[in-house]
Amino acid sequence: MSSPAAIPRSPISSPFKSPSSASAPTVTSPVTASSAAASAASPLDTFAADPVLSAFLSQDFSTSTFSSSALSSGSPASTAEKLHSSILLLDSYLRSLVLSRHEDLLSHLSTLHSLPLPSLRHSLSSLSSSLQRLRTSLSSPLLPLHSLSSTLLRIHESSSLLHHSLRALRISRKLHESFPDVNDQDGTPNPLDVDKGVDLAKSAQLYREFFDICEEYDLAGIDVVDEEIQFVCRVGERIRKEGMRVLEKGMEGLNQAEVGTGLQVFYNLGELRSTVEVVVGRYKAMGAKSVTVAFDMKAVGGGGGYGPGGVRGSGTPGIGGGGKAREEMWRRVEECLDKVGMVVVSVWHLQRVLSKKRDPFTHVVLLEEVIQEGDPMLTERVWDAIVKAFTTQMKSASTASSFVKEIFTMGYPKMLSLVQNLLERISHDTDVKGVLPALTSEGKEQMIAAIDIFQNAYLGHCLSHLTEFVNNSFPISSRGSLSSKEYVSRTVARIQEEIEAVQLDARLTILVLRQINKALLRMAEQAEIQISTGPDARQVNGPVTSAQLKNFAICRTLQEVHTRVSTLIRALPPVAADELSSSLGVIYGTACDAVTSLFQGMLDRLESCILHIHDQNFGALGMDAAMDNNVSPYMEELQKCILHFRSEFLSKMLTPSTTTVGVETICSRLLRNMASRVLVFFIRHASLIRPLSESGKLRLARDMAELELAVGQNLFKVEQLGAPYRALRAFRPLVFLETSQLGSSSLLQDLPLSVILHHLYSRGPDDLLSPLQRNRLTPTQYSLWMDSHGEDQIWKGIKATLDDYALKVRQRGDKEFSPVYPLMLQLGSSLTENSSTS
Repeated sequence: MSSPAAIPRSPISSPFKSPSSASAPTVTSPVTASSAAASAASPLDTFAADPVLSAFLSQDFSTSTFSSSALSSGSPASTAEKLHSSILLLDSYLRSLVLSRHEDLLSHLSTLHSLPLPSLRHSLSSLSSSLQRLRTSLSSPLLPLHSLSSTLLRIHESSSLLHHSLRALRISRKLHESFPDVNDQDGTPNPLDVDKGVDLAKSAQLYREFFDICEEYDLAGIDVVDEEIQFVCRVGERIRKEGMRVLEKGMEGLNQAEVGTGLQVFYNLGELRSTVEVVVGRYKAMGAKSVTVAFDMKAVGGGGGYGPGGVRGSGTPGIGGGGKAREEMWRRVEECLDKVGMVVVSVWHLQRVLSKKRDPFTHVVLLEEVIQEGDPMLTERVWDAIVKAFTTQMKSASTASSFVKEIFTMGYPKMLSLVQNLLERISHDTDVKGVLPALTSEGKEQMIAAIDIFQNAYLGHCLSHLTEFVNNSFPISSRGSLSSKEYVSRTVARIQEEIEAVQLDARLTILVLRQINKALLRMAEQAEIQISTGPDARQVNGPVTSAQLKNFAICRTLQEVHTRVSTLIRALPPVAADELSSSLGVIYGTACDAVTSLFQGMLDRLESCILHIHDQNFGALGMDAAMDNNVSPYMEELQKCILHFRSEFLSKMLTPSTTTVGVETICSRLLRNMASRVLVFFIRHASLIRPLSESGKLRLARDMAELELAVGQNLFKVEQLGAPYRALRAFRPLVFLETSQLGSSSLLQDLPLSVILHHLYSRGPDDLLSPLQRNRLTPTQYSLWMDSHGEDQIWKGIKATLDDYALKVRQRGDKEFSPVYPLMLQLGSSLTENSSTS
């Protein structure tokens, strides 16, 4: 047998040998030269230089990596075509290689017959027998070892089960000691007195630990453990029942210790979250049910009877039962809201204890176990359910039963007060530092919004009722037929009742005041329609007309409404006056409009009488003029007009309160303004008199005395007129002063500067023309101009006349001016200085 080293190497493997095998000894063959030539032309050299094909020659070639790179190269088609060409090239090269070495291959094939195959087969059989003996020798000690290991494992498992079973039994024994009275036969726990020393929280912990051991170590199937499982299950039910009893008792009595004990029991049981969900759900249902029961009309008044006090199925009370049904409904509402408050406070108390209590071992806050991030608080859940039920019942009550709708519409202020008392009570009871309150502002608004449906109806009824009073006070259908003072009092009393019904709630008070505002505007509108504006209403020469009497009545009525309502709102916050200011202003303006035209007519008549002062001759000289004690014709006519106005108009317009000090009505204000205007108008035109002799001064003084007497007795007390009266009293002695005394007289303080300057024209020379003369105006025209211009503008006109006078004097060559000229300049300059200073 030849040695294996002498076996010739197959020449076909040489082109694919790695570079590391190049140094191995080879057997020389006849085709070695041709083989070398062929190897030199091997396509593998070309593949090594190609960036794509070189990957196939790598030792760590990966088909998935190559495919991924080819697909991501952007030209997978060209790569596939190159691979196909390479395969054809290799196939052609191998074919040529085999053909070139055909003889050599055949010679190697013939050498296979000379190999020592039988001896090789014998050697392999010996090797197999040796291996079998070795396997037998090794497995003999392994089998006992494996058996002993299995036995040890079973012993260990049995020991572990025994150990944990004993632990479970010890726990069960402790529970037997704590609950010796648990009935093992029927599973019904006997009543347990927790106060005897049974620690429910610890028992709950033992209960959970027992089942954790059984579940973790799979103790089911052990007879003694299975027997105890039944007992522990009954104990668990007992613990849950007693824990729930303690928890509910603590919530009802708001006892933090009891609530904490109950929560710790269920936390130890691992059932805290589900238990709290059950409790909260129970309270949610309790609150919603209380709302539903309260609005059950079939139960109001005795179960839907048809007799007195009963309520029909439609929600309408039987004959004679309206009052009882209404009282029963309000009683139910109050009980319902009390129940709702109790529910919310109890749940808040539960939430409060959860937020404060920590597990003594893990120090975890119990609230974090119950409420996850983003979940609503317990009180929010309960409150949302209650508000939803309350809103549903309110909507149902407003549509299903006209009787209930009427109760809650007419009694909306009471309903609102009850709801607000509930909200305030809950806020007060849950106002604890460091703890979230039971209700948020949004939650309170939701409850208020639930009864808004009756708010709108109440406000509409309020406006309708007030408008009814207004329409009866000023009916359009019967023009001129006004309501009595008693009915106006009833209207104002109705307004007062509406305000008093809601004054405890600021928001509702504002809403009601807006309805009152609308009603008062309606009253002003109705009154304005009935005000007479024709000639009969404005005439002042004849007796009073029916149109004027009606206008007087309208003014008095509106005046009384304005006064009484204004007095009423003084006791309310300032916002009430703000809400009613617009309507009261319209009422007052309408009342003024009813008599303003008449007062203006009387004033125009009195001014026309005063204007006749310019028809009198106050420049006459002689004793006859001085001794004439008769009243001037214009003053006599003025007195007659004042007496006529007093007897025909003012006596019917003025009330006893008109002359009361500190009380001013519309008529008294208009009368005071008219009296003041008469005095001012008289002084203005008295100052324009020119010429004015000494006898004319006496006559003018008599006229002023007569004027003061006529105005004081028939129009208004002159002492209360203020500046106009002081001006009249100052002008009378002023006309008798010497010109040289005027500049330093204290009388000037009570007179307008225009009156003083105009009077000084009567003391000046004829070529000192007054503005009246210079501009060729009538006294009426000049007076109208003065009404629309101030003192500074009047002074400019007077200054122009003084400048003209000074020019005339210079043109004549006179060396002196009239004494009034420098005095008038002095007084006028003082006006200019005062204006500049101010």
